[in-house]
Amino acid sequence: MKFFYSLALLFLGMAGYGQENPYWFSDDIKKKLEDLAQNQSWKSQMGATYYSISGQYKPALESWDTTFGRVKKLDPADSLKFTKLIPINAKEYILEKASNEQVIIINEAHHNASHRAFASSLLQGLYDKGYRYLGLETLASDSLNTTKFASLNSGYYSQEPEFGNFIYNALKIGFKLFPYEAEGNNKEREIGEAKNISDYMEKNKEGKYIIYCGYQHAYEGIHKSWEKTMAGRLSDLTGINPFTIDQTQFSEKSNPKYNEPLLRIVNNTFPVVLKDENQVIYNGEDKILYTDIKIVHPVTKYLKGRPDWMLTGSRKLYKIPSSEIPVYPVLVLAYRKGEFEQKGIPADIMELNTSKDSRFLILDKGEYEIIVKNKEYKVISRFEKKIR
Repeated sequence: MKFFYSLALLFLGMAGYGQENPYWFSDDIKKKLEDLAQNQSWKSQMGATYYSISGQYKPALESWDTTFGRVKKLDPADSLKFTKLIPINAKEYILEKASNEQVIIINEAHHNASHRAFASSLLQGLYDKGYRYLGLETLASDSLNTTKFASLNSGYYSQEPEFGNFIYNALKIGFKLFPYEAEGNNKEREIGEAKNISDYMEKNKEGKYIIYCGYQHAYEGIHKSWEKTMAGRLSDLTGINPFTIDQTQFSEKSNPKYNEPLLRIVNNTFPVVLKDENQVIYNGEDKILYTDIKIVHPVTKYLKGRPDWMLTGSRKLYKIPSSEIPVYPVLVLAYRKGEFEQKGIPADIMELNTSKDSRFLILDKGEYEIIVKNKEYKVISRFEKKIR
């Protein structure tokens, strides 16, 4: 995804939509994508990322699926096998396994913010089991270990609210964060990432490691283009067999017809992994390129217009007073107190187009400054709110 990453930074620098303001109205995202003279695949990837960063979960899935959505059929033999699989709580299983592991590698789809929410839910349990270091592919530097929160300059994907929350929670718990991105593409990049992680591990041995990455970097085995991925090469360099977790294959798409058949069969209400009748974990059909487990995420339900997976831990719904919305449309961004002026990452963001739109933010306990911006991205209202 290095090519995608470079183009994203280039696009962010275009007039009126620079890195100083990565949070856009959906109409402005559409206009920018229409103006691009690039191929449809590139547009759908970029659109998915821009919608995601701006807090538009469903449009992000839709943009991705304009190119990558596929209707997958299930033959009777697979259907019979899948119906016999037993779902177990994914978080509980991972935390149980973590006791006997040294390195956990978990991936995400960069446009799917729910993956960050799930990864964040694991942090306290992993810290309690001796994990102290968190490697993040997106980071530009380790300066946030000092500031204790992510800023617009910390990385690219980390500008998205759930990624910002993930980082904030990790730092609050006590993790030391580090970057490991490498130059080049394909094989060269995989080798570079693995070496950067290995070199860091050589110098920091006071705990176990979580490595958070995108897509197939977490896969073990043989890749058709890379030979081995970052995960496989890290194992070679360190002699440690990582516990690898895939979140991408069995996550919902924008339309149920694009969902993996297994997702439709399981019909779970929380993230699960699957065991067969012999207590063996199901990790997909591909035995050449694989991860140790695959998480089956549930299909999102919406509460007050917001994704239900956002309501984890102590997070609560907060209704924005109508008196604070003088005009429409607006972007409403909730910053932890003191972070807005320091170019921090909003804890939540939503777009309101009419007075009839649901006005509920989802926030954890703490003190916030709520920023309201008009269509010209000017601040027209700001107020403080304490969530208890």
